[in-house]
Amino acid sequence: EVQLQASGGGLVQAGGSLRLSCVGSGFSFADHAIGWFRQAPGKEREGVSCIRKNNPRTDYAESVKGRFTVSSDNARNTMYLQMSSLKPEDTAVYYCATGCPGILTGWDINQFVSWGQGTQVTVSS
Repeated sequence: EVQLQASGGGLVQAGGSLRLSCVGSGFSFADHAIGWFRQAPGKEREGVSCIRKNNPRTDYAESVKGRFTVSSDNARNTMYLQMSSLKPEDTAVYYCATGCPGILTGWDINQFVSWGQGTQVTVSS
């Protein structure tokens, strides 16, 4: 059974940084595309970033490009999202998921397949 658990969220001031972690079980990160999406109150889910096996290996939504960095430690089946220069509009529940829709699909949210509980990120102005 695929299981994913995101953690590391919290309250931070605008301009600050946070690092989210995602631990997976039931599958190998080395063999699957994995990524992050977020959902703000009253808004639709939005793809944020992802990692795939082939090139381009990483992908970012335009709204976070240059501020967020995704990485993975396949030996630990753990993925990270380093978020810097945070803005109030980054406030959302962040989920890690299998799949990497990326910019070529227009960040088709339906291509994220499995996800677990998210972690709340709140950025104050």
